Amino acid sequence: MDIERRIDLVKQPPTEEIITEQDLRSLLETTSHPEHYIGFEISGYLHAGTLFMCGFKINDLIKAGFKCKILLADWHSFINNKLGGDWENILKAAKYFEEGFGFLCPKVEFVLGSDLYHNNDAYWKDIVKFSKHITLARNARCLTIMGRSESDKLDFAQYMYPPMQAIDIKYLGKHVAHGGMDQRKIHVLAREVFPKMGLEKPVAIHHHLLAGLAEPLKAESEDKLDKVIAAKMSKSKPWTAIFIHDSDQEIRGKLTKAWCPEKTIELNPVMELAKYIIFHEKGEFTIERQAKFGGDIDFVSYDELEKEYMNGKIHPQDLKISVAREIINIIKPVRKHFETQKARKLMEVFKETGVTR
Repeated sequence: MDIERRIDLVKQPPTEEIITEQDLRSLLETTSHPEHYIGFEISGYLHAGTLFMCGFKINDLIKAGFKCKILLADWHSFINNKLGGDWENILKAAKYFEEGFGFLCPKVEFVLGSDLYHNNDAYWKDIVKFSKHITLARNARCLTIMGRSESDKLDFAQYMYPPMQAIDIKYLGKHVAHGGMDQRKIHVLAREVFPKMGLEKPVAIHHHLLAGLAEPLKAESEDKLDKVIAAKMSKSKPWTAIFIHDSDQEIRGKLTKAWCPEKTIELNPVMELAKYIIFHEKGEFTIERQAKFGGDIDFVSYDELEKEYMNGKIHPQDLKISVAREIINIIKPVRKHFETQKARKLMEVFKETGVTR
C-alpha cells in the first residue's frame, strides 16, 4: 500500500485532527509499521461512541499497517473512581472491554495497566522526569482528559493522571497517540515535553466525539471543542447513548426521541450516526419514505445526504427511522456475540455494582 493510501485511511472519518499531517507523512516514510496506542478507562457498558468510533479508527490504522495496542487502564480507572474505585471490579470489567474490542478489532493487542506498571522502575522514573518539565497549573489544565476540571474537589492521585497518560505513550505507542478530541491537551503536552526528555515527538490522532441523542446543553464556554465535549454520548447519561446491548426496540425508541432539528447539522446526533458509523461501514445509505413523500432516496456519500437535509428535502422522522434501521444492523453482530454464555458472564460485574445502561 502506498503512503497516500495509508494517509487517506488515517484521515478518513471519524478522524477529526492529526497533529501534524506532515509528521505523519515523515513517520510513514521512515517506519513500515508505526506503534500506536489508545487507552480506555474501565467503567460501564460499551456504547456506539466508544466501541464503534474508536474501533473503526483502530481498524483503519491496522489496515494502514500500524501496530495497534489498547491499554486497559485499570490504574487510571481506579484513580478516577470508576466502578466505585473497587479494583477487583475494575479488573473484571477490563475483561468485558477486551471482549468487545477484541470482537470488533481482532488484530489489536491488549495491555493491562497493572502488567505495564508492576516492577517497572523505568516507567515511574519517567513520570518524575516528565513532571519536572511542567507546572502544576499546566498539569491541572489537562484534567479535562478525565472528565474533571480545576474547580473540582480532587484527591492528589488525580493530579498524577496526566503525567501517567503522557508516559504511557512512550511504553505503548511511541509513534502515535490516539484518542478522542477530548484527549488533545495531554497529547499536545507530550509533544512539547518529550523532546526535552530526549524522546521522539509522537503523532497525535484525534477522532470525533459522537454526540449524545439529547438536545445539547448550553456549554459554559463558547469554544467549539468545549461544546462538542459537553454534548458527547456518555454512559453517565444512558438515555442519550446507544449501547451495544440495546434491543432493536430500544434503539428505535431512542432514535425516535432523539434531538434532530430540521435543516441543522451541527451537533445533530442522528446525522452524526449516519456520517461516522453508517457511511464508514457501508459507504452508502438509503432513506426509506412513503411514495407520497417522494419514495426511497439513495445516497453514496455523506456530503450528498448533508446537502439534501440542510435544504429541507429530508424530514427528520424519515432520517431517524432509516438511521435506526442501519444502526440495528451494525450493532447486531456484537450484541449477538455477547449473548454467548462466556461473553454474557463478563457483564455480571455491572449488575453486581448496580451499573445500568
